[in-house]
Amino acid sequence: MTIRRFAPGSLVLAAAALVLLPAMPALAAEGIDGRSLGLLWTLPFAGILLSIALMPLAVPHFWHHHFGKVAAFWGLCVVLPFALTAGAGATLHTLLETALHEYIPFIILLFTLFTVAGGVRLTGNLHGSPSLNTAMLLVGTVLASWMGTTGASMLMIRPLLRANDNRKHSVHVVVFFIFLVSNIGGALTPLGDPPLFLGFLKGVSFFWTTHALFLPTMVVVVLLLGIFYALDSWLYRREGCVPADPTPDSPIGIEGGINLILLGAVILAVLMSGTWHPGHGISIAGVHVETQNLARDILLLAIAFASLKLTAKATRDGNGFTWGPIAEVAKLFAGIFVTIIPAIAILRAGTDGSLGPLVSLASHADGSPNNIMYFWLTGILSSFLDNAPTYLVFFNMAGGDAQTLMGPLFTTLMAISAGAVFMGANSYIGNAPNFMVKAIAEEKGLRMPSFFGYMAWSCSILLPCFALVTLLFFLF
Repeated sequence: MTIRRFAPGSLVLAAAALVLLPAMPALAAEGIDGRSLGLLWTLPFAGILLSIALMPLAVPHFWHHHFGKVAAFWGLCVVLPFALTAGAGATLHTLLETALHEYIPFIILLFTLFTVAGGVRLTGNLHGSPSLNTAMLLVGTVLASWMGTTGASMLMIRPLLRANDNRKHSVHVVVFFIFLVSNIGGALTPLGDPPLFLGFLKGVSFFWTTHALFLPTMVVVVLLLGIFYALDSWLYRREGCVPADPTPDSPIGIEGGINLILLGAVILAVLMSGTWHPGHGISIAGVHVETQNLARDILLLAIAFASLKLTAKATRDGNGFTWGPIAEVAKLFAGIFVTIIPAIAILRAGTDGSLGPLVSLASHADGSPNNIMYFWLTGILSSFLDNAPTYLVFFNMAGGDAQTLMGPLFTTLMAISAGAVFMGANSYIGNAPNFMVKAIAEEKGLRMPSFFGYMAWSCSILLPCFALVTLLFFLF
């Protein structure tokens, strides 16, 4: 019975191994030589990203129950050929290096921000006038860079929905919320959006993002808030008499305030790891982990544990807090971080690798980076795939050296960072909070736009804003 159930998957894995084995290079201690890898090695990475993009829409029931198995399948499509060719020891070393240097720190930060943000609850209700709605969007946008786009979205969406629950027209409020709070607002610190934290783990300074992306972010935020206020004011006037508010106005309060202090502790822990360099660490099965990074991750886990202990259960229940979203992210990103290993190796090979034509497209004839292409290529892929691995791919395409990217290639890293964060707002699948906000709004009875209906909003409103950003910051 067990063989009959899993045989198809085993056959596919065997087929993948037969196709990929001939092109598999030997693994050395310093990593994989991407020059000897063919494009077939990128298929598992493309497969998992397309699965994330399409399966929730095409087969939602199957995806809901088996997304972890799908991620594991694509991961095995890389791991098994590696192990058969290079040996179990070399494969284990490569996987452990990826886990300790990138995946585990990434998940620990998301887990901590998710836990702490889930312990803060805004109570009360106000009337959803254009001024109040614009102010709430602004507050959520500011919070997103410091408690993460997921945390800020989960904190602010329910109070915003309550404030507008008697409005005839409120879909646009949620759409702009996704634009600003779930995406663009997270552009100013590594805490704000997962791609920027991956950059931080790669050596990008904590406040580099604040400095580099402040002006582009302000341009987009001011434009969007202005467009929103004009649109909301017009619709508000058209509504005339509105139904009685099912949640009458009441003073705004806050529960779980201890988590705001813990959020400050998260910021200090991340800053500590970027500024304190004792120059030693520990070795785990041959993989070196620096002391400051180990200390940061232990502190973050302690902060998450403190949040769970110090926050009343009623507060988390009032927020609709569950572990489902972070569990889904952990499983999917485990697959992503494994399947991206060959893609990154190929990109590191530059024009000598199989993706040489793509690398050339992002460069001028003299070899200098084409920042416009970096912005739009990163952004377009971030619109339909996950923006964190997309950022990582283009970061490595640009050389992968944080010091160079913060220095001579400052504008290139700025283009990659802005493209990944800003254009995650172009579709429901561009960033994890987008679908979460949509689901919460629909639970409250709001009829949200379809996948392509949402893109009609984003293309008509966001793309002109991004074109302006291109003209102002990346044209010259």
